[in-house]
Amino acid sequence: MKLNDIRDNPGARKERIRVGRGIGSGKGKTGGRGQKGQKSRSGVAIKGFEGGQMPLHMRLPKRGFNNPFGKDYAEVNLGMVQKFIDAKKLDAKRDIDHAALKAAGLARGGKDGVRLLGKGELKTKAKFIVAGASKGAIEAVEKAGGSVEVIDRGESEAEKKAKRTEANKAKKSK
Repeated sequence: MKLNDIRDNPGARKERIRVGRGIGSGKGKTGGRGQKGQKSRSGVAIKGFEGGQMPLHMRLPKRGFNNPFGKDYAEVNLGMVQKFIDAKKLDAKRDIDHAALKAAGLARGGKDGVRLLGKGELKTKAKFIVAGASKGAIEAVEKAGGSVEVIDRGESEAEKKAKRTEANKAKKSK
């Protein structure tokens, strides 16, 4: 085999068809659009249009619920934290927060912070600074001799509702 013998497989490279370039090209005059009608004109986008009939995407039922007020937490289990501490990817002597977990590659996403969950076992003493933690996770960390500090990221919906009811009561009593 020589360098000048190397070729692409036949049909591997295909030239783009240049539409509307004369009779001889085979795609001249109407350019493969047929004759007349809306689709032969430029600027037409009728992807989901069914001639006035209710389109399929509107006929099908909606599913599920998307909470506009839902929080997006990066969920981290204690077992994984212990695994990363053992692998020297996390330093247990320093505070373990969202930035530290993200740098280690444990917390992905979570624009509202990290939520600590109790799956697995924690043997190392560590201080966690997180946006949320389950009861089991807090107990497991304290059992290992560490501590969990939950950062208050604004008030919860229940607290907001309680404030509104108090304000309404105050208005009515006046």
